[in-house]
Amino acid sequence: MEPNAHQIISQVYEAKKDAKAADKLISDYMPFIRAETAKFLKRPPDKSDDELSIAMLAFYEAIQGYSKLRGSFLKFAALHIKNRLIDNYRKEKRNKIQISLDTPDEDKTSLIDTIRDERDVYEEKEIRQATRQEIEELSAQMNEFGVSMNDVADNSPRQRRTLEICKKAISYARNNPEILDDFLRTKRVPLAKLAEGADVERKSLERHRRYLVAVLLICTNGYEIMRGHIMQVLKGGEL
Repeated sequence: MEPNAHQIISQVYEAKKDAKAADKLISDYMPFIRAETAKFLKRPPDKSDDELSIAMLAFYEAIQGYSKLRGSFLKFAALHIKNRLIDNYRKEKRNKIQISLDTPDEDKTSLIDTIRDERDVYEEKEIRQATRQEIEELSAQMNEFGVSMNDVADNSPRQRRTLEICKKAISYARNNPEILDDFLRTKRVPLAKLAEGADVERKSLERHRRYLVAVLLICTNGYEIMRGHIMQVLKGGEL
């Protein structure tokens, strides 16, 4: 836990309900925000850099989305800032490629017809680093629940029917934050509440308890990259 962790948590909770307190917290932690932006840019950010504004907004979003049950606030905020910066970088990259690929050269041949299929090494490196950080954070959190990554792989639903049951339970948990808070506090999957609230079979949830531990943790702690992968598995919309 970071220095003065209890004081920071108190400030964050005050900032959740008071805009002036939020502004002050952002101002107080501008060195931290600049440092996280610098890690992404590989240089100190200038005031004119869009990335710095995005990082400040991400820090504010982290304030609003934080719960003391989720561990270190600064680690939570750092991960949220990095994910937002990566999202912005990828969006800008796609826009630039969209314009340049359709621009014809002197032979009236568009670049999209001649360009080599090259990957953006910088983008891939940033995504790999962010993904690795999320996996390490998630793995450490899962250990507190007595669950490992191998457990999750072995315990994942294989049939569409059981996948749908798990999806309903997870969606219910996300729509009822008190369920997630109770899950984090007790370190136990509230199977009875999930089964009743989502109107699904408890036995099916029990068989996939370790899988649910991982997915519920992803839903509670800002693991945006990991959540994106889960969304692809659980087709039919956001978790």
